[in-house]
Amino acid sequence: MYINLIFIFKTVLEGIIEGLTEFLPVSSTGHMIILGSIINFKEGAIPTSLYNKGYLDMFEVVIQLGAILAIVVLYWDKIISTLKPSNLWPSMKQHQKSGIAIVGEFFSNGYKTKPGFKFWINIVIACIPAVLIGFPFQHKIEKILFYPKPVAAALIVGAVWMVYAESKFRKKAKIKRVDDVTIKQAIIIGCFQCLALWPGMSRSASTIIGAWIVGLTTVAGAEFSFFLAIPMMIGASGLSLIKSKIVLSSIQIIGLGIGFLVAFIVALYVVEGFIGFLKKKPMRVFAVYRLFLGIVVLVLGFAKLI
Repeated sequence: MYINLIFIFKTVLEGIIEGLTEFLPVSSTGHMIILGSIINFKEGAIPTSLYNKGYLDMFEVVIQLGAILAIVVLYWDKIISTLKPSNLWPSMKQHQKSGIAIVGEFFSNGYKTKPGFKFWINIVIACIPAVLIGFPFQHKIEKILFYPKPVAAALIVGAVWMVYAESKFRKKAKIKRVDDVTIKQAIIIGCFQCLALWPGMSRSASTIIGAWIVGLTTVAGAEFSFFLAIPMMIGASGLSLIKSKIVLSSIQIIGLGIGFLVAFIVALYVVEGFIGFLKKKPMRVFAVYRLFLGIVVLVLGFAKLI
């Protein structure tokens, strides 16, 4: 009974950290790795029947979906409006053309005249670089970088990069709406998202930096990052769940449910507060936090305390 209570307490902590950090530019994956090392929520912890790798991978997936659900709820009207047939599906004239020409005209017509079509094409395009790099190398990345010291290094590097990019590009940014993003801008932002394959860099920070560089305001960059997370995380989560073939105990199922719910509730409040913050304040406060945390984790890591 005592062991089960400790396990549930840990799932609550994990859910809180996921909800707090998933959409902030501080790296949720990095925080989860650090927290897992501190509270021993990782493979090999006792009892091993609770902390096996298959379950821990599934747990991370499920609580990420909780955070994603918060974005779906908060931006429900926007998502639904982009999916309306009148905003999504391009009309085509009947004429004699080759298949390639028809497809080209379909996309061109849709991109120019249908805001929903343009929006989701941009999101899909921005996902491609991370999929091309992350999918074949995910195992090697996890083997090398998914530890506290590499995470700490990424937190520090990302902090410096964030301060530099904000001072150089933020004031020049003019695009205030995600609907005004172009294909070229989507590709560049997607390439910057690849930096987040190094845990500690942060997907949110990487995409916002990319958004600054191509001319988006901080709020537009953050919102594009939110929408970009929906297909990325659902795709990654679906793949992980398909691969997972473990039998869960009742306490593990309860842990999944609690982690999911806590991450969802916390993310709801964090995202609203984050957007309000970005409208008034610079992002360097997050850079300072990252720098401080990175140094602390490095010290603890070299002291072999985590």
